[in-house]
Amino acid sequence: MGHIHDKPGQIDQTVSAYVLRRDGDEVYIMLHNHKKLHKLLPVGGHVELDETPWSAMAHELTEESGYSVEELKILQPVVRIEKLDKVALHPQPFVVQTHNVVPGHYHTDMGYIFIAETHPRGRVADGESEDIRWFTRDGIVRIAEDDIWRDTRQMCLEIFDKFLANWQPLPATDFDCTWPRSS
Repeated sequence: MGHIHDKPGQIDQTVSAYVLRRDGDEVYIMLHNHKKLHKLLPVGGHVELDETPWSAMAHELTEESGYSVEELKILQPVVRIEKLDKVALHPQPFVVQTHNVVPGHYHTDMGYIFIAETHPRGRVADGESEDIRWFTRDGIVRIAEDDIWRDTRQMCLEIFDKFLANWQPLPATDFDCTWPRSS
């Protein structure tokens, strides 16, 4: 789907999934080669008008990586709100940032860190980039500057250096993709 906002200065809400997988002693992070931007990026996409950020994250993960939330854990801070009545409680992103996509068009992105124990059970959806790559921390450092945005590289390194050791993995299914109950 195209951008929700198409006027100069408008901001789309987006979500990104940084998926980590351990193989022996090494931890890898998944990036895909974005079909339009031709950059290595985490999977993700727009939060549509009828979606919560978490439901958007769930469907974008499946479409762009083949992973479902049932297969993943999500890293969360140790101190957090764990339950609220009559609301849909979403996981905390590790970063919320706004960036310029093209002159005059912006995305405010919520980035989430996931842990996978296996390769995805599903397949990448038709029309999505199938150029998925896994990188170690050193591999992220070695990606050519033309192949990755500076902020994407910085976020990947922050994940390896800070979040992996300090946030705890929880089942991603602990968070509800449905709308809040009204009763």
